[in-house]
Amino acid sequence: MTLRRRLTSTAAAAGRLAAGMVLGLGLVAAVATPVDAFAQAAVAAPAAVAAPRAVPQADGSGPALWVIRDADSTLYLFGTVHVLRPTTAWGSQRVDAAFDSADKLILEISNPDDQAAFMPVIQQHGLSPDRPLSSLLNAEERAKLDAAAQMLGASGANFDPMRPWLAALTLSVAPLAKAGYDPTSGVELILSARAKAAGKEVTGFETIDEQVRILAGFPEADQLDFLRETLKEFDTATTDLDALVAAWAAGDVASIERLGVKPMQEGNAAVYEALLVRRNTNWADQIQTLLDGSGTAFIAVGAAHLAGDDSVQSILARRGVTVSEAN
Repeated sequence: MTLRRRLTSTAAAAGRLAAGMVLGLGLVAAVATPVDAFAQAAVAAPAAVAAPRAVPQADGSGPALWVIRDADSTLYLFGTVHVLRPTTAWGSQRVDAAFDSADKLILEISNPDDQAAFMPVIQQHGLSPDRPLSSLLNAEERAKLDAAAQMLGASGANFDPMRPWLAALTLSVAPLAKAGYDPTSGVELILSARAKAAGKEVTGFETIDEQVRILAGFPEADQLDFLRETLKEFDTATTDLDALVAAWAAGDVASIERLGVKPMQEGNAAVYEALLVRRNTNWADQIQTLLDGSGTAFIAVGAAHLAGDDSVQSILARRGVTVSEAN
């Protein structure tokens, strides 16, 4: 089965894929920005370092947390959501204590909100002004695109310079802002601000360029199917993410797997392989390298990477590395 057919295999594929990406792809914090910024591809000035933000305390124990230990290393694994409502209650003393004990913070990418780094990558991999998006769509699809864009305060013309993958991802993420989701309230940016204020080192498993190349590397026909399904499911992105965030904040990993991981695994095998399996395997390699050293690290990556049979923990367990739930 081709990726194109997988992307259209279920009616809710795009909506759930978009929600899954918010738990699985760190660059969505950079994508959650005004549409015309991508069209212009203007390089923004580096943002000022944000002050650490207080987080409402979760009911119960909050999001799940795991720990890996050997004789001289302690590594905490924490699943994140890359954009959140400011009112989402996910703080916990358990997570705070683990974070405070760490010497360094490791994210998917060390600079998820760095527009100055993101825009040149978009210029290279996300824009094709000599091949307008409208020329790849029929009249009905152009009308749907324009209608969706108008709901975001833009127009279909604003999307014309974009390659289909970028248009699809932008349409997947942008509606969340109207529902109160904010990239500056995402877990990574809050933890990064805390780490910098405490003088902790902040690093990443990947770069923005590497994450962009995952989506930009799919064939154009498959990117177009992603866009078409996104337009069909434009109104469901918030509903899907609301359910995932509720599961995440409650530490319900089984529901994260059911709502965010399984739909991608069953309906979009190539996307699942690219977004989760290969990256989780790479991160497991890096975690084992960290275990060869010493010290304490707090690792915070999208919650989709820490749920299911191909999660980072599962891969490590198959290699004989013990991963336990943190108390």
